[in-house]
Amino acid sequence: MTAHGPLIRNISDTARWVAVYRAQETERPDAMFHDPFARKLAGARGEEIAAAIDRKRDTWPLPIRTYLFDTFIADHVRQGGDMVINLAAGLDARPYRMDLPRSLQWVEVDLPEILAYKESILEKETPRCALRRVRLDLADRAKRQELFAELGRQAKNALIITEGLLIYLTAEQVGALADDLLVPPSFRRWIVDLVSPALRRMLMKQFGSFLEESNVPFKFAPEQGAEYFTPHGWRPLEVRSMLKTAAKKRRLTPLFHLLSFLPDPKPPLRRPWGGTALLERSR
Repeated sequence: MTAHGPLIRNISDTARWVAVYRAQETERPDAMFHDPFARKLAGARGEEIAAAIDRKRDTWPLPIRTYLFDTFIADHVRQGGDMVINLAAGLDARPYRMDLPRSLQWVEVDLPEILAYKESILEKETPRCALRRVRLDLADRAKRQELFAELGRQAKNALIITEGLLIYLTAEQVGALADDLLVPPSFRRWIVDLVSPALRRMLMKQFGSFLEESNVPFKFAPEQGAEYFTPHGWRPLEVRSMLKTAAKKRRLTPLFHLLSFLPDPKPPLRRPWGGTALLERSR
């Protein structure tokens, strides 16, 4: 708690928190990516949240997640993708910082408040591609289905990204979203980040109190891993471990580095594991 109420007031505050870690990574001499807008987007609120939570956790996972998403997105663009749809876009600045073709359609979808805040910060900046922002509560299934149908007609080869979104949803909500994304034939691939049940429990022990104060606890942690999406028409094309990626990027303490030599667990996931998966529609 702060003098003004919960440290994290709502789901949008988590975007400010995550932006701090992108800023910290950008300022490293060996940075995996550069986000010159992150510090300003995080603002004082983001710094306050990160300062409180940093005492309770390692900070490498969030920059590693961003790096992995960047890698998959760049691959999609090189392979001829014509649209990227960022659901729960938060304070992501990829349209401004990544090397993207002007012809690429980039669509950000999120709540009105967080998008208005981002626009106020970036109003003098120019995106590198064709950027559109859609103010929408993704919990409104009818509205999102309508949006997906519209975007599906405008794209030939679209990539969906849901960085940091699914963990706040129930398994049923994630399944419904997967079903809705499968409807437009032009929605070809989807990037998701995942944690195992054991890692979710660890994270909630570390700083779950901050999230529960504002009723945004971590929920989705399928023991099937990326295979959870197979019955919904999405097959895992590539799955990358965050721990192993962090080891390659020299971001780990000696203990975590030793753990990185363990083989990735196979479903059902019984030990702590986190990763990023590239999914491809299978029907």
